[in-house]
Amino acid sequence: MPSVGTASHPLRVAIIGAGPAGFYAAGHLLGQSDLTVEVDLFDKLPTPHGLVRAGVAPDHQKIKNVTRVFDRIAALPGFRFFGNVCLGEHVTVDDLKRHYHQILYATGAQTDRSLGIPGEALDGSHSATEFVAWYNGHPEFKDRRFDLTQERVAVIGVGNVAIDVARILCRTPEELERTDIADYALDALRASRVREVFILGRRGPAQAKFTNAEIKELGELDGADVRVPPDEAELDPLSAAELENAPRSVVTNVEIVQDYARRPLSGKPKRLTIRFLVSPVEVLDDGTGHVGGLKLVRNRLIRGDDGSLRPQPTDTFETLPVGLVFRSVGYRGVPLPGVPFDDRRGIIPNDGGRILDDGRPVVGQYVAGWIKRGPTGVIGTNKADAVETVEHMLEDLREGRLLDPPEPSAEAVLHLIRSRRPCFFSYADWQRLDGIETTQGRQRGRPRVKLTCAEDMLAALGRTADCHVAGAE
Repeated sequence: MPSVGTASHPLRVAIIGAGPAGFYAAGHLLGQSDLTVEVDLFDKLPTPHGLVRAGVAPDHQKIKNVTRVFDRIAALPGFRFFGNVCLGEHVTVDDLKRHYHQILYATGAQTDRSLGIPGEALDGSHSATEFVAWYNGHPEFKDRRFDLTQERVAVIGVGNVAIDVARILCRTPEELERTDIADYALDALRASRVREVFILGRRGPAQAKFTNAEIKELGELDGADVRVPPDEAELDPLSAAELENAPRSVVTNVEIVQDYARRPLSGKPKRLTIRFLVSPVEVLDDGTGHVGGLKLVRNRLIRGDDGSLRPQPTDTFETLPVGLVFRSVGYRGVPLPGVPFDDRRGIIPNDGGRILDDGRPVVGQYVAGWIKRGPTGVIGTNKADAVETVEHMLEDLREGRLLDPPEPSAEAVLHLIRSRRPCFFSYADWQRLDGIETTQGRQRGRPRVKLTCAEDMLAALGRTADCHVAGAE
């Protein structure tokens, strides 16, 4: 193999997944001053940026400013984007091995964990994942339907995603109109009859996974009062002891929750109740195959074998009448065709980003982000994670542990994609779409008006499904 990483023989890397982990990995690779690197970033969606576009809540616009960093990475020499191209459908791992020295998977955690309780499959029982994707205009979820005629809703889980779902349900139409929420979701939420939302946590306030900013924001909603039952805001002796040495962020979470427990209701039209130390044990049928309520068990906290505080069910039960349920109890990755997968952990097995198969490194294949470590951390956490993986990729380059592609050329890949997926999207296409969306947004006093399907995006660019205009050269 000729010396790889030179101007005559660039290091060619395919990255699957154009979310934060994929972009950070691309940036670190392309930032190597002593190497010539070409990175092709693939995504099954027409648009880049992953959960920044399709997962971050529409009323959290400041978080989305991280896309400016991604734009700078996309402007680096050697970068290309192939959107609307799906691994396993339009290209295979074997295709990638023909054209790249290294392959990095950064596909995130694309599905949700189930509760594993009776009634979970009833109509009106949904994952938070699909609701979040729906209101953010994800093309694969735009046609989902949620029964917002129900007046009482339960959100199971006390992480930031659960808080986001509850907050969007409680926002006034006027608040939502100032965001980039998908138009169809805005229309549905304008007509919503939801009046009471419950957030349910199986442990106590000191173990909740929401951030200070997220829990504090609930107390600032224009149209909803926040309520916490006072007895559930109090800490049990084990939690109180742990709080003495807990990080300041945990202490602040507890203080905010306990302030809500003391706060009187002000008469706003909606009510958001945060419950602790309760677990759903059954989703109840209303007699028509639809959610009619939740059977909850009261928990107490005990010390687990690993030293953490765990919920233990008691013999106290209650029924919570609700007509709509969203579970937000964690994400998990999904297998990729031709790539090893750890089904128990929901990740691609790896050692610091090097993919493992039966405990042995797979030459030339790597992983970064949630599909590498599980759904932990915030957007910025993916930067250090991606850098760790890329450093191992560079070490393998120096040691000659690379794939030996027979056609390591940018032109060969472009020819392949044009033949397999002529309606792919380049980064130039995305930048034009971005301009269209933000211009329409300004005209309506919003950050942007999202295009939510590939057909509309192609039409906005003056393209048909069988042609490509902007190119990816």
